Amino acid sequence: MDTVTRPRILVVGAGFAGVGCVRRLERALAPDEAEITLVTPFAYQLYLPLLPQVASGVLTPQSIAVSLRRSSKYRTRIIPGGAIGVDLKAKVCVVRTITDEIVNEPYDYIVLAPGSVTRTFDIPGLTDHAFGLKTLAEAAYIRDHVISQLDLADASQDPAERASRLQFVVVGGGYAGTETAACLQKLTHAAVKRYPRLDPGLIKWHLIDIAPKLMPELGDKLGRSALEVLRRRGIEVSLGVSIAKAGAEEVTFTDGRVVPTRTLIWTAGVVASPLIGALGAETVRGRLAVTAEMTLPGEDGVFALGDSAAVPDLAKGEEGAICPPTAQHAMRQGRKVAENLIATLRGEPLQPYVHKDLGLVVDLGGTDAVSKPLGIELHGLPAQAVARGYHWGALRTNVAKTRVLTNWLLNAVAGDDFVRTGFQLRRPAKLKDFEYTDSYLSPEQVRAQVEGKPAEG
Repeated sequence: MDTVTRPRILVVGAGFAGVGCVRRLERALAPDEAEITLVTPFAYQLYLPLLPQVASGVLTPQSIAVSLRRSSKYRTRIIPGGAIGVDLKAKVCVVRTITDEIVNEPYDYIVLAPGSVTRTFDIPGLTDHAFGLKTLAEAAYIRDHVISQLDLADASQDPAERASRLQFVVVGGGYAGTETAACLQKLTHAAVKRYPRLDPGLIKWHLIDIAPKLMPELGDKLGRSALEVLRRRGIEVSLGVSIAKAGAEEVTFTDGRVVPTRTLIWTAGVVASPLIGALGAETVRGRLAVTAEMTLPGEDGVFALGDSAAVPDLAKGEEGAICPPTAQHAMRQGRKVAENLIATLRGEPLQPYVHKDLGLVVDLGGTDAVSKPLGIELHGLPAQAVARGYHWGALRTNVAKTRVLTNWLLNAVAGDDFVRTGFQLRRPAKLKDFEYTDSYLSPEQVRAQVEGKPAEG
C-alpha cells in the first residue's frame, strides 16, 4: 500500500488512556495499515496516582515518568504540543506546539483522550495563591516549597512568620488530597527533627473538604479508619468546610477561621479538559457523551475515552451510570478503543467496553494505608501491600517498575535527605501557571484557523 494512502490516526493525550491506545495500535497494526500520531506536550506517560509520593520525596520524579520512546515497537510520530481545538467536520486538529506555533493536523480517525484539569471555583485568590498537584513539575515544586518553609521558619526571628510558615492547608478529601496531606505530613514530621530550633508542635497540617465524609467511595468503615490515621498523626481534618478566600500569607475557611499559612494545596477534584467544551458536542457532567463502544454519535471516525469522556459503565447495570475517571478504567478503555479502531479499519464489528471496578487503594505513607480490593476491606500493612502492589503492577515498563521498587526500598531503609533543588525557586508555580486552561480555541476560532485565517489567542 502506498504510504500516502495510509489512514491517519491521531491520538490526543498521553495519559493512561492515550498511551494504552497507542501501544495496542503499534502492536496490532502493520506499518502499512495506518500512520499513528500522538499529540502531547511531554514524551512520557505520567503515573498520576504516585504524584503524592514524588511530592513527599519517597519517589524520584523520573521513576513515574515513563518514556514513550523506549518501546521496542515505537513507531508513533509525536507532536510536542497540545490540542487546542478540533474541527470534526473538516477532520482537522489544531495544535499549539511547545514553541507556541499553531498548526493544523489533518486526520482520518481521531482518539480524544486529553484527560482532565484541576477543578477550581470562583474563590478570591485561589488560582493566584494555591498550588495544584496534577503535573510532575507541580509535585517537584511542592516538595521544594515545603522543605523551604522549614528552612525559612528556622531562619526567621518573627514568631508570627515562623508559625505561618509551619502551617499547611490541603483542600480536597478525595484520594489525591488525602494521600498528599498524609505523605507530606510524614515528610515534615521526619524533617523537623533536623531543625533543633523549631518546635515540632508548631507544624500543623489541615485537610479540609466540603463533603461530609472523607473518601466516601471507600465506605464508612474504611473512611473512618483513614480519618483515625490522619488525626492520630496530628492532621486536623475539617469536613463540610472549604475555602472562602486565599491570600499570600493566610487562608480564610468558609466557617470563618483564618489560618496563617504560606502553603495552600488545592486537590478538590478534576473536570474534563477544556478541549471537550470547545467541540460543541453533547456532554454529560462536562464529559463528552459517547457510546459504549466509545464512539462519538453522529461523527465519523471519532473516539473518546478516559477522564474526558462519559463512557457508559455497563458492568454496573444501572441506567445512566458512567465510568469514574480512574486509571484502571482509562488503561482498559485505551486498549478497547484501539481494538475498535482496528475493527473499523478492517470492517469488523465494534465491541462495547465492560470492566468491573477492581477496587480502591489509598497509600497514607509508611505502614499506613486503606484498600478495598474486590470489595474486601483492608487497613494497615495488608492494605499497604495491596496498594503498592497494585501501583507497581500498573507501571508500564520494567524500567519504571525497577526504579519505583528501588526508591521504595531505599526510602524504607535510609529515609529522606530533605534536599530541595531550588531550580524553580524564583518562578511562579501556582494553579494558573501549569495547566494552561486559557489556551483553547472556541469553535469559531478553530474554523477560522482551519480555513486559513489567523486564529485569535
